[in-house]
Amino acid sequence: MINAKIPPNPPLKKGEIGEFNDQYYMARALRLAKRGLWSTDPNPRTGCVIVHDGKIVGEGWHQVAGEPHAEIHALSMAKEKAAGATCYVTLEPCCHYGRTPPCTDALIKAGITRIVVAMTDPNPLVSKKGIEQLRKAGITVNTGVLSQEAEQLNPGFFMRMRHNRPYIRCKLAMSLDGRTAMHSGESKWITSQEARRDVQCLRARSSAIMTGAGTVLADDPQLTVREEELPCQLHTDKLPVIKQPLRVVVDTHLSIPPEARLLSLPGETVIFTASYNKTIKAMLEKAGASVISQPNHEKQVDLQALCHILAEEYEVNELQMEVGQNLSGAMLRAGLIDELVIYIAPMLMGNKARGLFNRPDIEHLNQHVPLSIVDIRAIGQDWRITAYPNY
Repeated sequence: MINAKIPPNPPLKKGEIGEFNDQYYMARALRLAKRGLWSTDPNPRTGCVIVHDGKIVGEGWHQVAGEPHAEIHALSMAKEKAAGATCYVTLEPCCHYGRTPPCTDALIKAGITRIVVAMTDPNPLVSKKGIEQLRKAGITVNTGVLSQEAEQLNPGFFMRMRHNRPYIRCKLAMSLDGRTAMHSGESKWITSQEARRDVQCLRARSSAIMTGAGTVLADDPQLTVREEELPCQLHTDKLPVIKQPLRVVVDTHLSIPPEARLLSLPGETVIFTASYNKTIKAMLEKAGASVISQPNHEKQVDLQALCHILAEEYEVNELQMEVGQNLSGAMLRAGLIDELVIYIAPMLMGNKARGLFNRPDIEHLNQHVPLSIVDIRAIGQDWRITAYPNY
């Protein structure tokens, strides 16, 4: 959750440089950055505000990967008023040629005299180099304003740059007695329509959605973002361009059929397996999937390797898990789940129904996985709990 709120009153003294002013304008930049929550992938979500003589003269946010960054949009709005102004940006300006030219060059050319940065860019191509370039040009640079809020906005980008894996969010739906499906596998629908719409927002911000072969065989899911169910909550006149997430299937023995719906949909599906069956692999690839054989010493899919491949080859920032108890248990045991989003429905399903995680290795209370609960709220008739595992 992004908790950066614009203070209720504007700065008291026009043009004054101070802590209050910096937080005020940075909060505005963060709110602008959030407008790119669903559309900037694999780039970070960034916002920018340009202030001259106590007035906002330019602002913008990174809208779509490959298009101008937040600073360029803000400079285009500010025009000549950028000269002598202060620029507030949620992430260190880029200083290298990628899909677009360096933002540092544009800021220097525009005559910006002071830049306030929420946090340095963890990308080794940029990290501290952009700030150094700006300072060498004579621009005053201050860092660390609302850095925690800026970090919350881009957990996947920072995880990928720092640890070479995606930020992994595990979405689960359960009854009040902690059950996710009946013993037969029946699970539609545990939660309300409002909760299912809320999940579409989580999908839309994700680079990839992962499930297991068991879920594909039981439910034949599509793993797509249903745009018609998305709320227009990003303060825009229309929904941003939604890029369908990469579909990821963990299929140890290549058991899913080529007729599975997710293989015929627009977008890309990648299957991770421990099998080297060339015949089945060829059938699935003909159906439209990419198949990667990545077994570990236990002849299961190597989950650590899976995460590194998704980060390196597919630029996955945020990976959303929508899986059964076996795969969720395996990911939790591997320490790969960063966030749990659990929807609790007001029903009881009994002790024969399936649980959240298959963790037979936990036999004693002192082996429990502690959680930090960071948010609880009502979604329709259900409750949504957001928690971080403390490994």
